[in-house]
Amino acid sequence: MWQSTLHAQTLKYTNGNNSWNADSLGNHRAVVQFSGAGKIAHAKIDWRRRDEHPEAKGLIIQDANGKNVAIFGADKLNRESADIYFEPNGAGKYYIYYLAYKNEGRSNYPKGVYLKPKPVDQNWLNQAKRTAVNTSVVEIQSVDAFNSFYPMEVIATAKETAAVKAKYATDAFVVFPEDRMFPIKMQSDLPYRWIQRGAASTFTGTASKGENYAFQLGVFALKDLNNLTVSFGDLKTATGKVIPSKFINCLNTKGTSYDNKPLVEVVNVASGKVQPMWITIDIPKTTAPGLYTGNFVVKANGKSKVIAAKITVGNQVLADAGVGSPDKQTRLTWLNSTLAQPNTVVAPYTPLTVAGNVISLLGRKFEINADGFPKQIQTFFNAEMTAYTDKPNNILAEPIHFHFFNTPKTQEKFVPANLQITSKEAGTVKWTATSTSENLKMDLEGALEFDGYVHYVVKVTALKDVDFSNVDFHIPFDKGSTKYLMGLGEKGGVRPDTVKWKWDVANKNQDAVWIGNVNAGLYYNLRDERYVRPLNTNFYLQKPLLLPKSWGNDDKGGIQINVKGSSMLADNFTGARSMKKGDVLYYNFNLLITPFHLLDTDFQWDNRFYHKYGDLDAIKTAGASVVNIHHATPINPWINYPFIEWKKMKSYIDDAHSKGLKVKIYNTVRELSNHAYELPALRSLGTEVYSPGKGGGFSWLQEHLDSNYIAAWFVPEIKDAAVINSGMNRWHNYYVEGMNWLVNNVGIDGVYLDDVAFDRVTMKRIKRVLTQNNHPGIIDLHSANQYNKSDGFNNSAILYMEHFPYLNRLWFGEYFDYQKNNPDFFLTEVSGIPFGLMGEMLQDDGNPWRGMIYGMTSRLGWSEKSDPRPLWKAWDNFGIKGSEMLGYWSENCPVKTDNPKVLATVYKKQGKTMVALASWAEGDTKVNLTIDWAKLGLDAAKVKITAPAIDKFQTAGNYADGKSVPVEKGKGLILIVE
Repeated sequence: MWQSTLHAQTLKYTNGNNSWNADSLGNHRAVVQFSGAGKIAHAKIDWRRRDEHPEAKGLIIQDANGKNVAIFGADKLNRESADIYFEPNGAGKYYIYYLAYKNEGRSNYPKGVYLKPKPVDQNWLNQAKRTAVNTSVVEIQSVDAFNSFYPMEVIATAKETAAVKAKYATDAFVVFPEDRMFPIKMQSDLPYRWIQRGAASTFTGTASKGENYAFQLGVFALKDLNNLTVSFGDLKTATGKVIPSKFINCLNTKGTSYDNKPLVEVVNVASGKVQPMWITIDIPKTTAPGLYTGNFVVKANGKSKVIAAKITVGNQVLADAGVGSPDKQTRLTWLNSTLAQPNTVVAPYTPLTVAGNVISLLGRKFEINADGFPKQIQTFFNAEMTAYTDKPNNILAEPIHFHFFNTPKTQEKFVPANLQITSKEAGTVKWTATSTSENLKMDLEGALEFDGYVHYVVKVTALKDVDFSNVDFHIPFDKGSTKYLMGLGEKGGVRPDTVKWKWDVANKNQDAVWIGNVNAGLYYNLRDERYVRPLNTNFYLQKPLLLPKSWGNDDKGGIQINVKGSSMLADNFTGARSMKKGDVLYYNFNLLITPFHLLDTDFQWDNRFYHKYGDLDAIKTAGASVVNIHHATPINPWINYPFIEWKKMKSYIDDAHSKGLKVKIYNTVRELSNHAYELPALRSLGTEVYSPGKGGGFSWLQEHLDSNYIAAWFVPEIKDAAVINSGMNRWHNYYVEGMNWLVNNVGIDGVYLDDVAFDRVTMKRIKRVLTQNNHPGIIDLHSANQYNKSDGFNNSAILYMEHFPYLNRLWFGEYFDYQKNNPDFFLTEVSGIPFGLMGEMLQDDGNPWRGMIYGMTSRLGWSEKSDPRPLWKAWDNFGIKGSEMLGYWSENCPVKTDNPKVLATVYKKQGKTMVALASWAEGDTKVNLTIDWAKLGLDAAKVKITAPAIDKFQTAGNYADGKSVPVEKGKGLILIVE
């Protein structure tokens, strides 16, 4: 009897304070004490492990000096307990490591592989089993507190679980109310803590006035549960004070989506599984102190259980709703935030104005045709992208339109009607129109936003059974506005004569193309009502595009782009199809009218980025003005979760501000650190926030998440293991609130985005909160070249063009080849110039000579060799701020060379000009400059042309007449004309 009581006691769980190397011994050990009696030590360990198949994992046993025990074996080893036998070398402490692993795979994408059991001499084990228990189990240790299983991952035994089932044999489920400080983490096991406490019909908690309070109702399913819900009313005191039910929510079933739509989720739970239902109560600041009670009714399968909640609200008022203590789950409310959702105009954009059917926006005009489609789109940017012009650049040769061909020679004849502008706001103008033909009705909804984004919902309903030989959506471009093209498998550059493209969603993240000139262009994508943003970067193949039913038409659809008559036609075709009466298809599409705004060249010269955490005095001395703080740094250790070391971050930023420096932090959304306090609550939402996947990865993920996740970026030095987010979900609401908190409490000056998993809705929201109250809100975006198999052969600029209106700088870096690609690729796909942006270079530190003709350098601090300081010094010596940039792409550029493979960009000031030359010629060459002196405002007889000495860039030279200027292969020259 004594023996069994001894084993029923729960073991002590302690923190090992990193006293062993987890990468060879694992994160967990049992500490045992051998009395010294006999040659065999026998310990019975009631370890209550959550991992499946512990018998398939090996053990390592060491003595107190770290020496391995050579001979050992185990009997009755299962998840609940094990009898361990070993040959000790004397009395004392021994450590039994039971989840030892080694990391295989890449250092940043490791695969934790668990040790296999060693073969045991069965005769030895049979002899050993005669030894009674003579070794006491002192404690279970985890390598640190973060790895601990205690208390919510210490499992109940099969016997204990069976007792719960027997006690509630007639019920569909059991409810275990649980405090917020003990997030429920296991889906397939009851925690032993619940066996000790038992199921309950009451929940008791304490909260402060103004606090975002949370608690859990842990539902243990005894049968398959359909549509599990929690209903509730107001919470009241005995004297009639009330916390209204409108401040209470069950996160698992109700919320607000990232794009501000109501969200209702259905929760089903399989028999034997545990489902946490997270309840949030946003207690108003005006709440009177007291004991508030109310019933929470848990329902499923026609059965219900009532949990009486008793919440004591104290006298303290929390000004920040408690969000400064996120470990108390006070930020879960953020998941349903609508912060910064109203579509208010963001600088530098201007309010939309409407005159008749013409909508004017910053630098552009959009005219609506009688059928609701675009009649004409114009831009008013000069060729250099430095000023507006009165002369419009027409994008269209004729209106955008559909052809529904019944036969190759006959088509539906639509009669348009009811064009109505339904809403005119500063940020959005909306309109509707209906067109009808003999067999079809086409209902159209259009919306144009202040940044130049146009969204069309085109609903086509069959009025009769009808067959089509083809459906064509035509965008007839003005030929003069189609010099360049990017997308549909084409790298950015001069538009090919013909582009032929077919859908291939399994392999290619392609549904969009951009066609245009530097100062006038149009991006469009083709989607239907089921569009879901795919996973991006190297996760595309795990959640690819859904083929649009309308445009894709079972892979019969495609696009052909070529010159046709007086226009350059983008013909988007679907191939033959039939519709039955009443069938509906959505031919939705989005447009982006480029450029978004003028180039802000002074921002480019003034804001010099230092991309590394470091000593602020040294950074300032180096000439940088903006510090980018990556993750995995002391003040921002955990990826996309910059809230744990925020006090260190604030101190660093305050110091930077006192020195006149700005600080931006790495914070994007694609993946989330396993250190996020909310991880268990987010996991309780199924696959809403975290992508489903095959699990694996670093040991912590395998030990605490079991399965159904995608392991993402890992930092070996600090063991930060991230999990992939599912794309568009409520975590984006949290992200916006988090940015707002960081601006107001930590003082960040902006963010560095490393590829982006969210869409323009979230981008606009973060720009609003980052720029509130005159904060600078600088956003720069880094992307690795997406044109490869795992990324779905996309172009970074196409993938992120909808975000461009809110960026301050591009850093299109890894795998972008700055040596082999031609100038048109630089211009369209890397520089940002056709969109009103400027950039920097990354891969192999860029090509400084070629970069200069686009105003780009490499970024300081990124690598040992990345050093734009000599160029910054040359800029300052010349006085580049305030100069006018006249790019080689403009016919107005006043300096040209006599070699088409050596290009010149001019930076013009009063009485002085800088000329940047860059060569794509096959070898070293000499060029003669043709200079339009009148345009430069200089007198040819009085000027001198010199090459200033620039460290690591060029030696000094004198080229009095601008003739025979030497240019090295793959390099260039900076000349000063004054």
